[in-house]
Amino acid sequence: MTLLRDHDLARAFDHASGTYDRLTAFNPGYRTDLLRSARRLRLPGDGAGLHVLDLGCGTGASTRALLRTAPRARITAVDASSGMLRRARAKPWPARVRFLHLAAEEVAAAQAGPFDAVFAAYLFRNVTDPDAVLETVRTRLLRPGGRLAVHEYSLAGSPAYRALWTAVCRGVIIPAGTLSGDQALYRHLWRSVLDFDTAHAFITRLNSAGFADVRVIPVAGWQTGIVHTFLARTPGFTPAAAGGVL
Repeated sequence: MTLLRDHDLARAFDHASGTYDRLTAFNPGYRTDLLRSARRLRLPGDGAGLHVLDLGCGTGASTRALLRTAPRARITAVDASSGMLRRARAKPWPARVRFLHLAAEEVAAAQAGPFDAVFAAYLFRNVTDPDAVLETVRTRLLRPGGRLAVHEYSLAGSPAYRALWTAVCRGVIIPAGTLSGDQALYRHLWRSVLDFDTAHAFITRLNSAGFADVRVIPVAGWQTGIVHTFLARTPGFTPAAAGGVL
């Protein structure tokens, strides 16, 4: 199948936004794993004085994880899907959280930053040019020494993980998406994971983009070997870097 991209993908997320939270709630550990990845940013002082970007916030589950991790930070959350953003904005948030309707490629031009940290959950396999987005994050969005955490479906090298992911998609995810009228989006999810970087390849991509201290941590539970947290920083120093190494 042809993967959905750009406006077609945004429209698919618009259509799925009404049922997205209910479907992800069936995934054991979905929100817990997001919280663990956000905490791996290790932002000091509950985020006091820091500006954090949630890049690809969806309906706000990743934003909530950031808020729990850094309750004193200023958080800017962006997404290309107006439908997903509408669901996110309808939830209760403190005034220091704001949502912007922007694709990842548009954030720098909107002059929304700079940021002390960027959290990107389930984003990079969905952008047309991940190298360009990583370059923008490093050179135009993050301050020197700023932190990046990427929470992503990125398979480990064993064929067993590809087989497990396909079995879960064919047995659970795609049928559930079909019932909600969003089969194309969830078939895209299946194929996009298979076609995206392995965990090792994404580490190489981060290093090639000029990030420092790159490392990867697998999530726990049934998604071990399927979902990973990637951690990195930009060269240099900011107060956000004072809370310890990644």
